[in-house]
Amino acid sequence: MHILFLISAFLLGSFPTGVVVARAKGVDLRRVGSGNIGTTNVGRALGRHWAALVLLVDAGKGALPVVLATHLFDFAWLPAAAGLVAVLGQVFSIFLKGRGGKGVATSLGAGLALAPLPALVCVAVWVVLFAALRISSIGSLAAVASFPTFLWLFHEGSLANLTFAGAVALLVFLRHKDNIRRLVRGEELRA
Repeated sequence: MHILFLISAFLLGSFPTGVVVARAKGVDLRRVGSGNIGTTNVGRALGRHWAALVLLVDAGKGALPVVLATHLFDFAWLPAAAGLVAVLGQVFSIFLKGRGGKGVATSLGAGLALAPLPALVCVAVWVVLFAALRISSIGSLAAVASFPTFLWLFHEGSLANLTFAGAVALLVFLRHKDNIRRLVRGEELRA
């Protein structure tokens, strides 16, 4: 039963929200801006309102499996595992032949469902950095990197939550390798 639930979480995470929304507006999201399918590129291609919709849906894809796992099963690791699997689905979408997004919004949703206060502080980290620099990737990287620390500070640092946070941070950093290279060269796109 747990395996079927995790497979369902992966399938939910795999739904390519940005691609579907952009296609409905006649835009191939993978051919504009950064080519990424996430919120920031949707904002560049379609505007803030569509970006907000994609952010909410992608975050929901992370939150829903965590909430369901918490309420439907009595297995301490399952909520964090479900959140991580949903993020993996976003990053390695089966609907896009394994080429999905960067997992930031889905990680946010899962993080909010697992540990709301630490995740909200990470949102504040992103907001401050984005407001100051207008570069989404810096805020995203700082937010996921700081999540384990905020879990510990808010006494939400169960082994399951810390494992989720560490795995997500590693995954998001790996998915941002091109962004990191552009940041080093001073060529990263501003929003």
